[in-house]
Amino acid sequence: MKKTLLYWMTISSLAAFFYLGGCTPKTAQKTEETQVEEEDAGGEVEEARPTPCAMFRDAPDPDAAETDYVLYRDQLRLGNWNEAFSYWRRVFEEAPAADGKRTTVFTDGVKLYGLLANEAKDTASKKVYIDTIMMIFDKMDECYHDGGRVTGLKAFELYYKYPYYKSRKEIYELFKKSIDMDGDTARYFVLNPFTALLVDLYQDGEISMEEAQTYQQKIRNALKYGLAHCKDDCEHWKIVAQYAPVRLEDFETIKGFYDCAYYKEKYLDEFRENPEDCDVIRTVYSRLKWGGCSNDDPDVKEVLIAGNTKCVEDKSLKLAYDALRDGEYKRAVELFQQAAEEEEDVQKKAGIYFTIAKVYYAHLRNFPRARQYARLALKYRPNWGEPYILIGQLYASSGPLCGPGRGWDSQVVVWPAIDKWKKAKAIDPSVAAKANKLIRRYAQYMPSKGDIFQRGLTEGSTYTVGCWIQEKTTIRPAVE
Repeated sequence: MKKTLLYWMTISSLAAFFYLGGCTPKTAQKTEETQVEEEDAGGEVEEARPTPCAMFRDAPDPDAAETDYVLYRDQLRLGNWNEAFSYWRRVFEEAPAADGKRTTVFTDGVKLYGLLANEAKDTASKKVYIDTIMMIFDKMDECYHDGGRVTGLKAFELYYKYPYYKSRKEIYELFKKSIDMDGDTARYFVLNPFTALLVDLYQDGEISMEEAQTYQQKIRNALKYGLAHCKDDCEHWKIVAQYAPVRLEDFETIKGFYDCAYYKEKYLDEFRENPEDCDVIRTVYSRLKWGGCSNDDPDVKEVLIAGNTKCVEDKSLKLAYDALRDGEYKRAVELFQQAAEEEEDVQKKAGIYFTIAKVYYAHLRNFPRARQYARLALKYRPNWGEPYILIGQLYASSGPLCGPGRGWDSQVVVWPAIDKWKKAKAIDPSVAAKANKLIRRYAQYMPSKGDIFQRGLTEGSTYTVGCWIQEKTTIRPAVE
């Protein structure tokens, strides 16, 4: 961007506009006074103003203001930022509310000052531009107040573009304010970043369990409402659905955070679909007990009876499984580890290590440790497909950990996941059906051909997936 843009986009002119009452011009005031006089005289009443701020019709030369608006929008589309700003500046000063039906002048101003902030050479200059962006948002809220929308936009901008401008807690409070204002109708763009901050700040001890419990429910309520009532924005709500609930699962590692009803709703169907699978039985029973469900509960009794009837443990592992059922997951890992070290049969040793991997995955939500023990199981049983299936699931579930839940960083994790599932069925035909089902399910979530092309990459080339995965894979587009 040329220096001419830096010259034109000075903070002084905007500061004068904001603080000298530029939003409602004298012409607007005169119109309102005339309306009152006409009402008193029994004359015809003018149509109510859609905004308290100046529109094209309030400008000294309305036709010129509309022309400037069209010209700056055209220049923006062409990427001529300097030319666009000279026109935008006049529109912003004379008619920021445009035709009274759109916030375009404000959002374009945010875009223009964002370009300057990105190119600023020093912190002081960058701060001035970000200050201006925040003031533009404030004026937008004054002119077009719409619940928590603008507050959410400010938080979104800070979270993704300027995280150094405010602390995590301050950005979190802005998101929280937006959600409090909108309730179940909270905006889709607020939910994913707010969810990430909610989990992180709770884990860091910066917010209480009570607050985290309150707002995780507000997130779920807003997501449910958004999915049920979405129209043109349904795709955005689907992105939120792929991210927020997965991040909120991190709270499952905290005893007492979710109640019995939560775990029953989430896990009982899995048991009913797999009533003979001991791994499922143990997991479901453990989660119900972790959630505080009583053994007198009919659903818990059903699971317990299935376990006692079909899943009798080896005596050497009984203490470990007892700890697992009671929700003592760290204790269970220690006991399984001890049993594995004492076990001489390599097949059984592999099985115990794989059980530890599943505990880390399902209960402790520690993906790197889960992979570590899955690999240890493969060391003793190298042609076993199940550990590869699990590692693939770990990778595929890492979209919310390695990115925003959708988009490049969240999609590339599918590549190494599919690599593992292909490996699983290649060495162990008994898991082929499971592997194929997972491949079909996730192949649609790989990056698109367009995304690959835009990054200058080539299908079939090698690509290293970062985050905690750190594996080389092959670039391929999503299956449509």
